[in-house]
Amino acid sequence: MSGTQRTDDGRGRLGSALSGLAVAVGCVLFLGGFVWGAVQYQPYTVPTNSMSPTVVSGDRVLAQRIDDAEVRRGDVVIFKDASWGDLPMIKRVVGLGGDKVACCGDGGRLTVNGTPIAEPYLRSQGPASTPFSVTVPEGRIFLLGDERMSSQDSRVHLEDAANGSVPRSAVTARVDAVAWPVGGVVERPRGFAALPGGVSRPGPVRLVVGSVVAGAALILCGAAYGPIARRLSRPDRARTEAGARG
Repeated sequence: MSGTQRTDDGRGRLGSALSGLAVAVGCVLFLGGFVWGAVQYQPYTVPTNSMSPTVVSGDRVLAQRIDDAEVRRGDVVIFKDASWGDLPMIKRVVGLGGDKVACCGDGGRLTVNGTPIAEPYLRSQGPASTPFSVTVPEGRIFLLGDERMSSQDSRVHLEDAANGSVPRSAVTARVDAVAWPVGGVVERPRGFAALPGGVSRPGPVRLVVGSVVAGAALILCGAAYGPIARRLSRPDRARTEAGARG
């Protein structure tokens, strides 16, 4: 008697059980990843080049849903405010309530509370902005685009009652990754890390994508086991039948 027990279709019982388990676990990971992603993230299509080169017009990004207490300096956020047209917009938070934001300090850098901020995400090598100075009201945030020469941001609204700021509550999500074209995770700028509160931590986008990819791989491997096992078992059957006839 052969040491390997086989089912009628030629697959080993252990292999059949493992392939079924792989498909089941794969379905859990695959569907769970999609559900997790849908809960955590909202998709957003970038409408303009005001945040170039970080993201450009037409990019499809994944923005993690957050509440206003989670907003940090350096975050690229999606927000909507009536004084800005009441449409979803994308900008970078450079100042929180109580901050004095100004330009330009040493080397043409943006300053926050007198601290020059390194901004490697800017395309231009010149000054970080045209000159301005503002104190952000409490409970509000000050936002700039990364394309400082053309961005319509808080600087355009400096004459408003709130000095160009918007309420923290206007933020609905923080951009975590560029989904299409594939661009990876949007890095948190270290230039703001030394300021009180530091910078935000990346969301679970890598884990979400990893869950979906791993689930798909397990489903494919599990589903492929049967056809591969049958194909490999045919020469064995042929030899067995030939030996029986001999």
